[in-house]
Amino acid sequence: MRTTSEAPVAEPQSVERAASTATGAGDPLDVGGTSPGPGIGVEIDAVAHGFGPLRVIERLDLRVEPGGVLGMVGPSGCGKSTLLELISGLRALQAGSIEVDGARSPAERLARCTYMPQRDLLLPWLAAIDNAALALRNRGAARAEARRLAHPLFERFGLAGFERSHPAELSGGMRQRIAFLRTLLAGKPVLLLDEPFASLDAITRAEMQEWLAAALAAESRTVVLVTHDVEEALYLSDRVTVLSARPTRAVAELAAPRPRALPRLGGVTSEGFTSARERALAALSGGAG
Repeated sequence: MRTTSEAPVAEPQSVERAASTATGAGDPLDVGGTSPGPGIGVEIDAVAHGFGPLRVIERLDLRVEPGGVLGMVGPSGCGKSTLLELISGLRALQAGSIEVDGARSPAERLARCTYMPQRDLLLPWLAAIDNAALALRNRGAARAEARRLAHPLFERFGLAGFERSHPAELSGGMRQRIAFLRTLLAGKPVLLLDEPFASLDAITRAEMQEWLAAALAAESRTVVLVTHDVEEALYLSDRVTVLSARPTRAVAELAAPRPRALPRLGGVTSEGFTSARERALAALSGGAG
């Protein structure tokens, strides 16, 4: 049985470059619009939502530039996950409008978004490489071809040697890396990350934040990140929107002082970062009631 100790955190390279290695020069993996184009990444205009008499989102206006990373923090139950479902087209809009990479209809928005939930949702009967390659299989690739395309990415994502391991044989951090690799291989220009590290211990979570920072540097994607962790939002995002308690509204927007700085420790201990964290916490406290 494989050990559950963490594999080394390697700096990822782009999916296109890695896939090009697998298929030969001039034959990169067609991951369908991985690089966001000019214009709008994600735009949310006057969106409101509720469940029966319960108002969840009062009114939100948000914009993410192509290739940008927007973090959203707010108290539990304020509608952060609901907003991701609305962005992706998985939940019907009740009021307002949402545009994703130039698309407005639910089906077109869904075609441009990949959703990574809080749990890794790896299939326990599949090996790590087959879990990572699920997006390729769903697009019609044969198992052997999907494995061939996914295999070289394992080394680049710090997972070399664990391709044939099953989820039960892997640590939490390794499982999350495989889940994120699966998300990237879906080839969508917009990533919706719903507290992807919430289930990890504090040490592993910090390591995964630094790893994700390197991954986002290697991959040009538009990202909306939902988290309860102010430090995580400020570290991984370009901008952070602070949300109030239900019914949700934006109570503050902060520019991250050192987005995705490597090494992480230098970024999160800087004077500017500490000041931004204090302002975000104050906004959260003021918007809690």
